[in-house]
Amino acid sequence: MATQIFRRSRTLIQKNLPLLLGSAFNKSTFFTSTFQYSGVPFVNPATFFCFSRFESTKAEARLNIQNYVSEDENNNQGIDFPGGKVAFTSEMRFISDSDHKRVPCYRVLDDNGEITKFSNYVQVNKEMAVKMYSNMVTLQTMDIIFYEVQRQGRISFYVTSAGEEAVNIASAAALAFDDIILPQYREPGVLLWRGFTLQQFADQCFGNTSDFGKGRQMPIHYGSNEHNYFTVSSPIATQLPQAVGAAYSLKMDGKSACAVTYCGDGSTSEGDFHAALNFAAVMDAPVIFICRNNGWAISTPVEEQFRSDGVVVKGQAYGIKSIRVDGNDALAVYSAVHTAREMAIREKKPVLIEALTYRVGHHSTSDDSTKYRPNDEIEYWKMARNPVNKFKRWVERNGWWSDKDEMEIRSSVRKQLLEAIKLAEKEQKPPLEDMFKDVYDQLPSNLKEQERQLRETIKKHPIDYPSDVPL
Repeated sequence: MATQIFRRSRTLIQKNLPLLLGSAFNKSTFFTSTFQYSGVPFVNPATFFCFSRFESTKAEARLNIQNYVSEDENNNQGIDFPGGKVAFTSEMRFISDSDHKRVPCYRVLDDNGEITKFSNYVQVNKEMAVKMYSNMVTLQTMDIIFYEVQRQGRISFYVTSAGEEAVNIASAAALAFDDIILPQYREPGVLLWRGFTLQQFADQCFGNTSDFGKGRQMPIHYGSNEHNYFTVSSPIATQLPQAVGAAYSLKMDGKSACAVTYCGDGSTSEGDFHAALNFAAVMDAPVIFICRNNGWAISTPVEEQFRSDGVVVKGQAYGIKSIRVDGNDALAVYSAVHTAREMAIREKKPVLIEALTYRVGHHSTSDDSTKYRPNDEIEYWKMARNPVNKFKRWVERNGWWSDKDEMEIRSSVRKQLLEAIKLAEKEQKPPLEDMFKDVYDQLPSNLKEQERQLRETIKKHPIDYPSDVPL
């Protein structure tokens, strides 16, 4: 019976949901307009097959899947091993290192901003769509202006989200405010969506007295308790295991919320990534892992990072429902994250989302990406697959946006941001004593000694220290 259902599902998918070749990310990557989470019945068996945790292994054992099950296993012989019964086979056969076909990439909008055929997606109304697009434009404008400010030497560092605006804004729109966010460093759009003001962004980048971090963090290391947004941490992937712990805490408290954590493809080369996925799967933690696979971990291309089919299959390996989505398609990202959130909270289990996107800008203001990747590749993703332009076409086609609206928002955001920067730059820096506060209730003797030595050194060499920091 299970085999018949499986075959019927496969036939239905193959007949009615044709996979569209179209990913410039890799010509062997398919786009599909239908949700395909691993571990659920609607996964295309011709593409991949994955195991999830079963209460009983009887139904699974009856599935005659090539490369995993042979005729010898129908004799019911096997071993009752911890975790489930394992069948024996007389044939020595190794599991393939990879499938011939890559896991398809779920999308809703094509490159012209039109809904693809047979699209299965979460509906977005006018109010939500306009807010999403407005936030994408705001984030885009922020990046342009703050990048110029850094180049003028007015702030020390900056990281843009150019090319990844859809992952930022659409994922944020699909979440609830009570969901806890543990970002990497390229998700300011999530904080923007939650109400962090342009003035607060500027204050953090300039590290003044209004900065929540009191000037003790590098620019773009945002954080806000008010917005359930953990402070950005520079070390790669450290936020991932922390997110699992936060999610498990929500589960213990019976909260109808989840933890959501972001990372880049480079993070999957860190041990914390694998520890976090295994931790989440074993503990059934309601956490969503969103990986921005933008093709480059600074100067390292994905083909030099792993031999597997990207990131999505890594979730399968740990027993986590996973999906690959077009990260430049705001509707696809919104639909995938919205559905993943429902699953994570309802089932109290983790979900992994791999968003295929592209980092159009340099990795940071300390990087020159033209040294390691071709200009025509950058221009292709910047123009042909721009997520902001794609979503704009869809909003315009619905009659929800006009050229007048476009001019007004871009002009307004630019004026607001320039004024915020002007105010942030004039505001006083935090006092020296703030370097030693907020860790201990009573300052310990070693920190008191460090502060004393620092003040003495500044008195001896005042020219080597900034004059705008109150002593």
